[in-house]
Amino acid sequence: MSRISLPEFTAILDRELPITRLLGIRTEAIEHGRGRLRMAFNPDLVRPGGTVAGPAMMALADVAMYAVVLSLLGPVELAVTTNLSINFLRKPAPGDVIAEAHALKGGRRLIVVEVELYSGTSDPDGERLLVAHTVGTYSAPPLPESAAVEKAIEAGSWDKVS
Repeated sequence: MSRISLPEFTAILDRELPITRLLGIRTEAIEHGRGRLRMAFNPDLVRPGGTVAGPAMMALADVAMYAVVLSLLGPVELAVTTNLSINFLRKPAPGDVIAEAHALKGGRRLIVVEVELYSGTSDPDGERLLVAHTVGTYSAPPLPESAAVEKAIEAGSWDKVS
């Protein structure tokens, strides 16, 4: 079970990260250790060559990581990115970009998250196109139960952590 609801996460973004509105990023789903976000197509985010700009895709991946972290910790707004590595695999056609993120590992202060970015349009065979792969690390402020984060990720739910 997620420690933050979709409306709670959206409210934090609206209040603390208004750039998400400028980029057209919205959260579609948030679950324990998982998140799915979408960046709506905006012609202002298209770079020369007719593709969605890399910095916009990096922002989408970072916000998706934040969703995963808050799904594990709850509304800890001071969790911050300490590392983000992205591999651009193919150029997305102009259109929405979808982020699917999940936690890989968590510890007392650091949480590692993987994000796959897909083109909102499918290939001719109807397959989703993976356009970028991201791995990042978030640092959380000290929390009384932070030692349980790793167990919760491995168990797939806080309900299974004693």
